[in-house]
Amino acid sequence: MFEIAPHARTVVLAVLGLLCVASLSRLWLAQRNPTRDYQELKLRIRSWWWMIGLLFVVLMLNRQAGIVFFAFLSYLALKEFFSIVPTRLTDRRVLFWAYLAIPLQYFWIWHDWYGMFNVFVPVYVFLFLPVRMLLLGDNNGFIRSAGVIHWMVMLAVYCISHLAALLTLPVINDAAGYLGPVLFVIFLTQFNDVCQYIWGKQVGRRKIIPLVSPNKTWGGFIGGCVTVTLCSGLIGPYLTGLSWQLSLVVGAMIAVAGFFGDVVISSVKRDLGIKDTGQLIPGHGGILDRLDSIIYTAPIFFHFYRYFAY
Repeated sequence: MFEIAPHARTVVLAVLGLLCVASLSRLWLAQRNPTRDYQELKLRIRSWWWMIGLLFVVLMLNRQAGIVFFAFLSYLALKEFFSIVPTRLTDRRVLFWAYLAIPLQYFWIWHDWYGMFNVFVPVYVFLFLPVRMLLLGDNNGFIRSAGVIHWMVMLAVYCISHLAALLTLPVINDAAGYLGPVLFVIFLTQFNDVCQYIWGKQVGRRKIIPLVSPNKTWGGFIGGCVTVTLCSGLIGPYLTGLSWQLSLVVGAMIAVAGFFGDVVISSVKRDLGIKDTGQLIPGHGGILDRLDSIIYTAPIFFHFYRYFAY
């Protein structure tokens, strides 16, 4: 029933092992400090179990199930964007066409049509949506509305679809299988968030952009980048077709891109005056709160990997 190569299986088991450690640590902390409230930590860990469990089950079924899964993530992300960003009343008739971009974008991926997958959103969708808007005859706020809808489609549909596109690439490392590159970029992106947080708590003093994200410090950023780059050099050859030298390079790129993905969505939330983009994931917030970094890292890793590994 499940298709999984040995290296990918090892990573899956390692991640599940880390979740077990996190769950046991939370129980230990709760018993050691019974007066402290660990409810949020409990919710976050429980949500991680659900998210990772669902991701692993779907990805291990086959490539097609993975493509459908990432298409559904694009739908949730786009829906969440439209729910938090104000749009004009007339734009509701345009949003239908923005949603229609999702099945079409993933259809190209399903049929391994790389050229169309690569240009469909930034060329055809971006040219068509303003045409549909002008036919509605409302000029007030036209430029802002077009910019907002284009940007939403770019982040929620185009960027996330690169995770599905990774599943369709020919397998170079047989021991890692088709899951290897996807697990690599997802694991490193989430690991980067954790490392920058921990390093920031330990050595972070000087803030990078305090008006946007007060918790982001130079110490956390540099410490996270170094840790993730070294980790990438180790696991890159294990999960992908990259050498350890190229793995170091792409690891540094993922660390920097993940940081900017995080702060860009933080800037959106501050502009809108909200703490989270939604309530879909208990303890984490909305789907965009969880995908903010991967939105930036997925396309960068995909094109780097496709160019240098093939």
